[in-house]
Amino acid sequence: MGQVTEHTIGTREEWQAARDELAKLEAEQADRNAKIKEKRRALPWVPVEKEYLFDTEDGKKTLAELFDGRSQLLAYNIMFGPDYELGACPGCTSLGDGLDGSLVHLNHRDVTLLCFSRAPIERLRAYKQRMGWEFPYVSTYNTEFPFDFGLALTEEQAQQIPEIKAMVEDPPAWLDEWSHQIGGELKDGLREGPGWIAFALENGTVYHTYTVMAPDPFVAPYFNFLLDRTPKPQPEEPRTFRKDEYPEAPITHPG
Repeated sequence: MGQVTEHTIGTREEWQAARDELAKLEAEQADRNAKIKEKRRALPWVPVEKEYLFDTEDGKKTLAELFDGRSQLLAYNIMFGPDYELGACPGCTSLGDGLDGSLVHLNHRDVTLLCFSRAPIERLRAYKQRMGWEFPYVSTYNTEFPFDFGLALTEEQAQQIPEIKAMVEDPPAWLDEWSHQIGGELKDGLREGPGWIAFALENGTVYHTYTVMAPDPFVAPYFNFLLDRTPKPQPEEPRTFRKDEYPEAPITHPG
């Protein structure tokens, strides 16, 4: 006999009534999302006055040159600091796995999509090859860019944040495992910030337009949006692996 589910069992009519109630909430959320998008687009643009020079797979480039002839730049900051010995954050890596399919569509809509990390370009190039990524991967190593835009913390800044200090001194099990996955100490690993940043280029001037950092859902791996629609909930602290490091047995959870 199969396992008895603890979830509510009902008739098709009961399902439809409950689904109709949920649809009302989803419609309200869609309306709220539209208003949020409108406010996001209405944020003031801030001119970027400092000159930055990045290491790319095609040599040194300025921020304006990263646009690659387009007027909009959208970038994700992958947690991969100079002190990470084994590779980037597994969660950020999972997000990166979902980006390549969007490249052609964004590029044809005047948007350049790329990723930043603070590790040196040689390490980014090797990691990109390992993961099979196609998107441009740019190093912010030895630049003030990630600190100026809140994508990373200096050692002094990190020491001033109580939450980071507490996690370093007494890390939960999942975070301790994460530090082993990246091959770095938590005091260094947690200085990197996972988040998206956007810029516009008009009349030769680059403008900073938007930044969003974790734990915003937009900073989660893309497959999380699919898992939100599955029948069973995920654990509060799910384990995330790089795609070439999953155990042979599938991950299962009670229930």
